[in-house]
Amino acid sequence: MSKNNINKVSLAGLVIALGIIYGDIGTSPLYVLKAILNHDLIPSGRFPELIIGGISCIIWTLTLQTTIKYVVLTLRADNRGEGGIFSLYALVRRQKKWLVVPAMIGGAALLADGIITPPVTVTSAIEGLELIPAFAGITREMIVLIVMSIICVLFFMQQFGTYNIGKMFGPIMLAWFVMMALLGGSHLMDNLGVLKAFNPYYAIRLLIDYPGGFWLLGAVFLCTTGAEALYSDLGHCGRKNIYVTWVFVKICLIMNYLGQGSWLLAQYKEGQLDLGRNPFFAVMPDSFRLVGILIATAAAVIASQALISGSFTLISEALRLNLWPKMKIKYPSEEKGQVYIPGINTLLWIGCLAIVLHFQESSKMEAAYGLAITLCMISTSILFANYLIGKRIKKVWVALYLLVYLVIELSFLGANLNKFPHGGYVAIIVGGILFGVMYVWFRSRKIKNRYVEFVRLEHYVPMIQELSNDKTIPMYSTHLVYMTSANNPKEIEHKIIYSILNRKPKRADIYWFVHVDIVDDPYTTEFIVEHIIPNDIIRVEFRLGFRVEQKIQLMMKRVVEELYANKEVNITSRYESLERNNISGDFQFVVLEKFLSNDNELPFFEKLIMRYYFWLKKISLGEEKGFGLDSSYVQVEKFPLIVSPTRSLHLKRIYPEGEE
Repeated sequence: MSKNNINKVSLAGLVIALGIIYGDIGTSPLYVLKAILNHDLIPSGRFPELIIGGISCIIWTLTLQTTIKYVVLTLRADNRGEGGIFSLYALVRRQKKWLVVPAMIGGAALLADGIITPPVTVTSAIEGLELIPAFAGITREMIVLIVMSIICVLFFMQQFGTYNIGKMFGPIMLAWFVMMALLGGSHLMDNLGVLKAFNPYYAIRLLIDYPGGFWLLGAVFLCTTGAEALYSDLGHCGRKNIYVTWVFVKICLIMNYLGQGSWLLAQYKEGQLDLGRNPFFAVMPDSFRLVGILIATAAAVIASQALISGSFTLISEALRLNLWPKMKIKYPSEEKGQVYIPGINTLLWIGCLAIVLHFQESSKMEAAYGLAITLCMISTSILFANYLIGKRIKKVWVALYLLVYLVIELSFLGANLNKFPHGGYVAIIVGGILFGVMYVWFRSRKIKNRYVEFVRLEHYVPMIQELSNDKTIPMYSTHLVYMTSANNPKEIEHKIIYSILNRKPKRADIYWFVHVDIVDDPYTTEFIVEHIIPNDIIRVEFRLGFRVEQKIQLMMKRVVEELYANKEVNITSRYESLERNNISGDFQFVVLEKFLSNDNELPFFEKLIMRYYFWLKKISLGEEKGFGLDSSYVQVEKFPLIVSPTRSLHLKRIYPEGEE
């Protein structure tokens, strides 16, 4: 879909939406009822209560959490068509400074969940082979090997972009949902008592009266884990395409859950119940089971895609919002919202393989699944409530929204905490590390900004002009371009002035000071030019959206061309021989790279923050590459960052004997 019609309902858009964003939530029938049945020993005579109450919880979770919260409400909080927790944060960050904390927690939790989703879904599908007589002897090692091979292929395909993946996966997911609806519908008549699950009374009764019923919410929650990815992938498919497809997807999901429940109730009534079998595969006819497993495996791969593509979107936003170290970003196609980040792809790939090797069985992975994403959903609720306040929605409605969804999500969190010792710690540890990276990157910026020294540019303009006209100093470059972080156009970093005048006087014909301002709108591309001294000192400010790739060198070329065409600047070299032949002068970019000076006295915690920051900076993309500058045109100058100067040293001079 092109940028212009991404929000229009189209056949292509509907197919791509099915292929990209519904994988996670669409494959939940593979393991949700299995997880509910594996909860604990089932009290005698209470099996129907467990099944009807469990499916009732699933139906109302899909209704309240996925449909109302995400599809109806949260999708409205799009940032020019883009979704995800950081897009939402960009809309509300100017309201309250502390909102960055839930944004970072939610982002880290969503990334941590992306490491667990591929293993649990793919393993659940492959384990279906154990129900086929021809594969009865398949070993656990063979299942693990097959799962790891599928995951490796999936991550290899990411470099080709989600648009290409969506075109291939869409028809498969369509077949998957149709298959689920038909399988569920074919068993619906087995026991019509399952239809009582539409009544929320049975869900409430299960949670209150059933032994350990509250803890079943940890298994029920698995049916809605993909809702956050649905919001994150909004920019890939468009809101209207999601509205249409969700109606179809929800009907197919509920029909399958009802069919599984009806079959289980019938088996229980006939005394043939086998809790060791996954009811999703058990409801399939024997002759169709192999085909069903193949389709389920393909759908499981697509389930992984929902979180992977969402992770790429998430990190690209975090980069622009200065919440994550700079990384290389690729754009596989010209389609809106299509990004690929090799570094994140590699980290997710290694993490997924480690999860498969560590847990090996899907039932054990389910224990680790869901805890992190609950934190993400709570964070989204907090941010969306502030979005509603910004839209001047009546406070009573905002309070009602928070009350309803914080009660629901804190209940899910409480139930999921039971998973912590059984594998949930993995997601929390991974999420904690990712949050640590974001916090250090954000906090270190605040620490640095407290001590960055800005000076009034007007005080140094005469000296810079004199230097430019001083022919006793060798010409450094015709055009000298400095990247400045000064938001005020009247100010400049003292280190830049020091670089020009003191460190090694840099004579140039024209000095350019370039500032990049990241704005809340995702796709803004504007620039402002201020001629401080015409044809001598020029400031250019780029106003770029948090989704725009910072190709500063190409952008500067475009700016200079426009200024030259308007006769606002003379770019011809001022060397006499070159000027006679109308040859343009060269451009040289100077990037100032900081390092932590030893002349610092910081509190212990801030010292740790700064050391961790500079370590992250060392292993991440360099400043010049982050700005999209060609290294052959860049001079990197290192200077010490003295964040907190040491106290004055008291030194006493001692004279040799005989001297005074």
